[in-house]
Amino acid sequence: MVTVVVATGNPGKLAELKAYLQALDWTLALKPEEIEVEETGKTFLENARLKASEVAIATRHWAIADDSGLSVMALGGAPGVYSARYGTSDADRINRVLHELGDETDRRAEFVCAIALARPDGTIAAETEGRCPGVILTAGQGAGGFGYDPIFYVQTQGKTFAEMSNAEKETYSHRGIAFDQLMPKLKTMNLV
Repeated sequence: MVTVVVATGNPGKLAELKAYLQALDWTLALKPEEIEVEETGKTFLENARLKASEVAIATRHWAIADDSGLSVMALGGAPGVYSARYGTSDADRINRVLHELGDETDRRAEFVCAIALARPDGTIAAETEGRCPGVILTAGQGAGGFGYDPIFYVQTQGKTFAEMSNAEKETYSHRGIAFDQLMPKLKTMNLV
């Protein structure tokens, strides 16, 4: 069984990735705290590649990383790669997006999740980007989820991410879409 380092210090993210990757014969481990990767990419995929590559080189293990966030069309793609840093709390970030959108009628948005898997030498072995289209509501709906989930309405499902069950969100979210795209390749790879 191969060890794959998840390029995060967040145990919650580790648990989430374990759920998506349970079909693989991998042991997942958190990156060591002393490894800090500065996210300097201009896209989600650049940041995922950067994190996976640097963690792989530093640990000499395979490493997997993701980078995700919200992109609002009328805001020129903002908050984009700055989604987590668009305010000091979830409520602050939501309020900022709603304030910046104001009375804008074009409320199209998408959640994006980029995933990259790096070999121990830092080269990228597999990558993908999942996108979930939706619209930004004028006020939050639902009590579940986190981040922008209460204001992100998925039209095909008729509810926000915050109104979805965990199983629904795993299926329809940008992360679920990305892993659906990536899993066929990961299942055929021989990690040594």
